[in-house]
This record gives sequence, C-alpha cells and structure tokens, in this order.
Amino acid sequence: MAARPDIALAVLGDVDLARLCVARDAAALRHVVTANNQRLFRAAWSILKDRGEAEEAVQAAYLKAFAKIGEFAGRSALSTWLTRIAINEALGRLRATRRRNAKFKADGVAVLEAYRETLMRGSEPVAPDAAMAREQLRQMIERAVAGLPIAFRSVFVLREVEGLGVEETAEALDIPAATVKTRLLRARSKLREALAPDVRTALDGAFPFAGMDCERMTERVLAALLDPNKR
Repeated sequence: MAARPDIALAVLGDVDLARLCVARDAAALRHVVTANNQRLFRAAWSILKDRGEAEEAVQAAYLKAFAKIGEFAGRSALSTWLTRIAINEALGRLRATRRRNAKFKADGVAVLEAYRETLMRGSEPVAPDAAMAREQLRQMIERAVAGLPIAFRSVFVLREVEGLGVEETAEALDIPAATVKTRLLRARSKLREALAPDVRTALDGAFPFAGMDCERMTERVLAALLDPNKR
C-alpha cells in the first residue's frame, strides 16, 4: 500500500493504517504517533505520576506496539490497542519500582483553593500573570489527581480527562464496565471537596502533552523505527 497524504490518512481505517505502519511508512507512523501521544501520555501518567517516567513509558510502548503491529486485527480501535500497551508498560515500570523500594509512597491529596478561571489548552499567548496562574492551577490539579489510589486514578484520567467511554476504558484497563463506573464514582467522591464543580472543563487543559512535547516524542519514535543505527 502506497504512502498517502496526511489528509487521506485521517480518514483511513485502523487496519489499513496498521498495514502502512507494518511497511514502516513514515507518514503513517507520524500520523498514528501524533494522534495518540496525548492519550498515551495521560494514561501512563495516571499510573506513574511522573512526567519524565510517563514519557519514557510511552516511547517504550510505541516501540513494542510497532514491533508487533502486524498482529493488529481491528477487533478494537487502534487507539485503544495502543492505550492498553502503554498502560501495561507503565504498570510494569511501577511494579519494578515497587520491587526496588521497601514500600510505595503515594503522594497525599493536595488541598485546592476555590477557583473560577478555566484552564486553556495549547500555547495561545496570554498575559504573564494569567499564564502563571493557570500553570499553578494546572499543577495543583495534577497533584490532587495524583493523590488518588492508582485504581481510581487511572479510571478518572481516562474517563474525565481523556474523555473515553465506559466500555473503551474497561477495555483499555481490562476490567469490567461496572468496575469502571464504581471506581469513577469513588474517585469523584474523593475529589469533590478538592475540585470545584467545573472540574471537567478545567481538566480539559491539564496534563498537556502537545506542541514541542508531542513533536519531540514523535521524532524520537520515528528515529528509533526508521533509522537502523538507532535501534
């Protein structure tokens, strides 16, 4: 199958995209990685709670996924298939960390002050004071979510931050849909006092992984996949 312009790749089916990736089509690889960077990063962060470790886990997950993408049969969405691999990679790294440490130290839940300003996505220019306030608020929200138990945190991030449906979240985490619903309710309960009623809107800009971060991840993955000297 020949390479296609980006505009055509956007409407191509997942199985056909996977076939192009098997052939190491650079445009298809770039399209898949760029389209999934943020979701995979958020999923990995929900487990590891560290941006650097989450980035490493996502990159490793991509390499593992593309090494066996020929096995992708389209039984689920390609994005869900990639998310599951990223989650397993992050969980493996977390288990390794726990084995190295005597005990796992979870961050405490940060107490958030009441807020009204909605976080903005991307890198639109804003006044310095407003940009600083938004950055501080973003960090407080991330710390609050980081304080959730891992089982609740992963469900919360995938459902409330990434916007996945119940069934897709259940498939990504390999748990029953009923468990997804229960854990989300408990996560919301734990965050109710910490987050304002417009939490869903505010979280829309939390855990950003776009712009230069997204581009850097894409270039690293493509270099590893397409340059034999870097494998």
